[in-house]
Amino acid sequence: MEIAWLFPLGIGVGAFGTLVGAGGGFVLVPVLLFLYPEMKASTVTSISLLVVTANAASGSIAYGLQRRIDVRSGILFACATLPGAIAGSLIVGSIPRRQFDLIFAFVLGGVGIWLILWRPINAIRMPPQGWWVVHRTVKDHRGDTYSYSYRAWLGMLLSLFVGFFSSLLGVGGGFIQVPLMTAVLHFPVHVATATSQFVLGFMALEGSSVHIASGDIGWDENLAKAGVLAVGAIIGAQAGARISRHLPPGVITRILAVTLVIVAARLGFTAL
Repeated sequence: MEIAWLFPLGIGVGAFGTLVGAGGGFVLVPVLLFLYPEMKASTVTSISLLVVTANAASGSIAYGLQRRIDVRSGILFACATLPGAIAGSLIVGSIPRRQFDLIFAFVLGGVGIWLILWRPINAIRMPPQGWWVVHRTVKDHRGDTYSYSYRAWLGMLLSLFVGFFSSLLGVGGGFIQVPLMTAVLHFPVHVATATSQFVLGFMALEGSSVHIASGDIGWDENLAKAGVLAVGAIIGAQAGARISRHLPPGVITRILAVTLVIVAARLGFTAL
């Protein structure tokens, strides 16, 4: 009977997560916490990261065909997430379930409120100056060209932070990375969502590997749940990537912000 609702849940998580470039874990984890109140936090994050890995891989293929991924920057950020992803996966097992729920709600709500209050600067920006500044140009399959510059060392530092929280919370980290890439590194939104999805695949795989090695998930019913959700997420990710092509950047950001606040409020209320 679980397959009857886990599979469509995976499709929804995959579609929405790919649409906003966040992997879908920030939606899946609260749902799992609500449906399985007896499940350990480490097991919830293990299931979520396995699903995010499948979702991100599928979404990356779709975005890759659209040529919207900044591959060079994505590989740089993925390498920087490795230490943080390992640390987060090891620490989560020592956090009690209720405290985990509150931490998760606080992080989601904080990012959501910040996105609602933040207003993009429409004035022409001068390219950043200083040490290790990267200049990138991405031309997608429709001929749209995106040119931007960012400080590579700052992008790697932020990725280290994102890697830690993504594995700690089991969410993939895209809901943090996309806002940071657009607001701090000044990536175009469409490039940020596609590149974030690419990075998430590596990030979630790193965290999942640590959880499997630690025994947080094994050959049991929890792995079966993750498998059903992952198959749905692979299908949903293709739909999310297609839908994103037709939405303005501001709409994608607002959808992400409102969803984060709603999920945080619901999870925080349950925990308290």
